[in-house]
Amino acid sequence: MKAYKVLALTKYGRLGASSRMRFLQYLPWLQQAGIEVTIRPLLSDELLQARYQSGAYGLWPLVGAYADRCRALLQRLDFDVLWIEKEALPWAPLWIEHALLRGVPYVLDYDDAVFHQYDQHPQAWIRRLYGRRLNGLMANAALVVGGNNYLAQRARDAGAPWVEVVPTVIDLDRYPHWINVPVVNEPLRIVWIGSPSTARYLDLLREPLRILAKQQPFVLRVIGGGAVDLPGVQVEIIPWAEDTEVENIRACDVGVMPLMDSSWERGKCGYKLIQYMACGLPVVASSVGVNPEIVHQDNNGYLANSPDEWVASLGKLLVDQSLRAQMGQAGRQLVEHVYCIQKTGPKMVELLRVIAAGR
Repeated sequence: MKAYKVLALTKYGRLGASSRMRFLQYLPWLQQAGIEVTIRPLLSDELLQARYQSGAYGLWPLVGAYADRCRALLQRLDFDVLWIEKEALPWAPLWIEHALLRGVPYVLDYDDAVFHQYDQHPQAWIRRLYGRRLNGLMANAALVVGGNNYLAQRARDAGAPWVEVVPTVIDLDRYPHWINVPVVNEPLRIVWIGSPSTARYLDLLREPLRILAKQQPFVLRVIGGGAVDLPGVQVEIIPWAEDTEVENIRACDVGVMPLMDSSWERGKCGYKLIQYMACGLPVVASSVGVNPEIVHQDNNGYLANSPDEWVASLGKLLVDQSLRAQMGQAGRQLVEHVYCIQKTGPKMVELLRVIAAGR
């Protein structure tokens, strides 16, 4: 079998969840299949950490990052496939990116509705100039991979010749199966995992959690989100680390994923929910985007559309350990059957091999 060479142009390094889960965790599968992958992130872990701390990347570090990306693209003819996270040169004129992609088939991978950064931008001139930028990239791609149907449909509408849906998944080897045991320590823990840029969604739970805290004791564990202000709620802040995230989720009782209902959120892939379910936790989530496909009402969790529904759903789970165990087991089974790399790994290997062979 011929060995193929893939240049993976990720947006981030390991610190970026999208790059880590949709690219880096596939490396062992691709290497085992004889596909050689070279990873070239646009934004380093140091740059991303600086953004989390200061709120911005900084002009000159960004200039350096773009220069490195252009150098990588100039070496593209050494590879059989370009595997690109979202876009190779964000905010660059489309003709420049097309020129730097010419001559090698490329695969675009989306786990967020980044096209709305352009076509729904508050500045009218940006919408006019860039609104169809990603449509142009999609139409010329050999393949577009979307993390859900919302993203995939955008690619189809843009004229992409080949579109596949591959959800964001976990690796079962990192999330071993275990039998839930009754919790003896009080209070129980509700968990949310994310980043400082997504912690704003917890504001949607400000009032529901305040009301719930008056009814029964619990701790809200926030992993990776930094400091949050939720008056009346006992909050436990835990820094995110790749080697401790599973353990820190497993030690909790219910997982939550609040979202606003807007175009951007409809493009999200529900990875938090999949992590919680892999750890055997029941979940409560906003009924937005892909969440209703992952959360099966009254089976592995609840969908909440109002503050009252959040209070009722979380309250029901906190008082009933057997219900938590039953729903947690159902969620774990769903992950094992659909949302794990053991299911998607062979598919991604075959997709990239077919594109490489077509060159």
